[in-house]
Amino acid sequence: MPTSLSAPESPPSPPGLIRGLYQRFQHLVHEVGKFGVVGAICFAIDIGIFNLLLGPMGNEYTPKIISTVIAASLAFIGNRFWTWRDRARSGLRREYGLYFTFNAIGLGISLLCLLINDKILGAAWPEIFDTRLAENIAGSLIGVALASLFRFWAFRRFVFRHAPSEA
Repeated sequence: MPTSLSAPESPPSPPGLIRGLYQRFQHLVHEVGKFGVVGAICFAIDIGIFNLLLGPMGNEYTPKIISTVIAASLAFIGNRFWTWRDRARSGLRREYGLYFTFNAIGLGISLLCLLINDKILGAAWPEIFDTRLAENIAGSLIGVALASLFRFWAFRRFVFRHAPSEA
């Protein structure tokens, strides 16, 4: 009786959990990646303009509004023509109007974070929260992160929609 020293072959295993999830959500992962790249570039622009205007303006709210409007306009171009270029076009006026409406809500989220930092945390601990670093963290990190989650959902759902399927 000859004995075999090699191990028996096992049947091919099904795709792993991570691979299966990736295959299922591959398109969404790519959209999030592109949205993130556009967002990162525009985030740098937003931060740069915000800090450039922070001193001369005398407050933190006006620079945040200006920097957000400029960065959002550039993000619209990147998202329309790269992130969601495969989506149906529903008219530049409609898309841009909705885009800016949702960006205004996102700006409100960022300003709310600044307001909480300034009026609540800054009043309690001014030596920690009444600083340029704290204003940047509140408005440009926490505020932008929360606003970005909202914006991705809103842009994907309402602005850059899939073409209606034919019945």
